Amino acid sequence: MLDLENDWADLLEQELKKEYIIKLLDFLNIEYKNHTIYPPKSEVLSAFRLTSYQNVKVVLLGQDPYHQPNQAHGLAFSVKEGNRIPPSLRNIYKEIEATTTVKCPISGDLTRWAEQGVLLLNAVLTVRDSEAGSHRDKGWEQFTDFVIFKLNEREEPVIFMLWGNYAKKKIPLITNNRHIILTASHPSPLSAYNGFFGCDHFRKANMTLEELGKNEISW
Repeated sequence: MLDLENDWADLLEQELKKEYIIKLLDFLNIEYKNHTIYPPKSEVLSAFRLTSYQNVKVVLLGQDPYHQPNQAHGLAFSVKEGNRIPPSLRNIYKEIEATTTVKCPISGDLTRWAEQGVLLLNAVLTVRDSEAGSHRDKGWEQFTDFVIFKLNEREEPVIFMLWGNYAKKKIPLITNNRHIILTASHPSPLSAYNGFFGCDHFRKANMTLEELGKNEISW
């Protein structure tokens, strides 16, 4: 379930041997055996497989996966092809269209972002069917905090997009001033009008990438 083949493998090797990960895997094996869990085992680490450590340009932090059938596939805010675009992602698309020249697609599959260097990282990587937050406080948060810690160590700047109070709690993990932190309210319909709309993060991110001599993200 937690096998990786790119540069994340070496970076995470020792962390994946720790006792809390062993306990997490024991918990997950029981959960997958007795309940419907999302995403499928093979897609739990999709974000890492699609976006190598060295290729990370932007980190977009979510909370936990979608908990309805055939939605989650290991990428924060993203849903599998053929699903209706969820409300938060629809608001993300609205912000992109309002502040860039991009006309967003009808698909909610964000694989294309991941392949360009956007790490779509959920703090919790699994969830039980129809039970939002059911796998919180089982060890995933410690693991994904370690991922942020490793990104913080990078010499190459990383742009962190932190939306909502939950994501903003990760700011203390980002201590190197070479990195760029963009904050706003969450794109959920409950909060998007309180600071997400108009945050201009997508244009700002591309401007920063251009200044760094890197290819912009085709949102």
